[in-house]
Amino acid sequence: MKGILRSMGVTFSAFLRKPVTRPYPDIHKKLPETGRAFPILLWDQSHTEPYCTGCHACERACPVECMSVIMKDNPNHINNGGTSKRKKIIDKFWIDYARCMRCNICVEACNFEAIAMNNTWSGHETSVYDRKDLIMDLPQLLAQHRSGNIDEWVTS
Repeated sequence: MKGILRSMGVTFSAFLRKPVTRPYPDIHKKLPETGRAFPILLWDQSHTEPYCTGCHACERACPVECMSVIMKDNPNHINNGGTSKRKKIIDKFWIDYARCMRCNICVEACNFEAIAMNNTWSGHETSVYDRKDLIMDLPQLLAQHRSGNIDEWVTS
């Protein structure tokens, strides 16, 4: 009888405890600053153009070759009557998130600080039905920084 009462006490105390799980889709855990998500391109608000000049440094440094970069002459360059100091900018840029291993080497290799790791929940949650949907092009890579949806410490 004593054992039954003790086991009922343990069961009752477990019944009164707070749940240890989190309602995931509604409440997100705070992400650590050192965590890595997927790379995104940064947008220069003062010149309304991307920081990326298309120098191919990130593409050459990528160990899994998941990036493709094409550059063009900048129509906003000072010699063309514009306000930008960049002679070249990117014309097309693709990152295959399905192949990306989030190693951060592309961010370290960039001389212009034009690429950063998107350490927000939208940067981590990229589930799709088709792997072809994980190939991000230039507008998709610039969209989050242009809209201001990423934290300031991601870009610094």
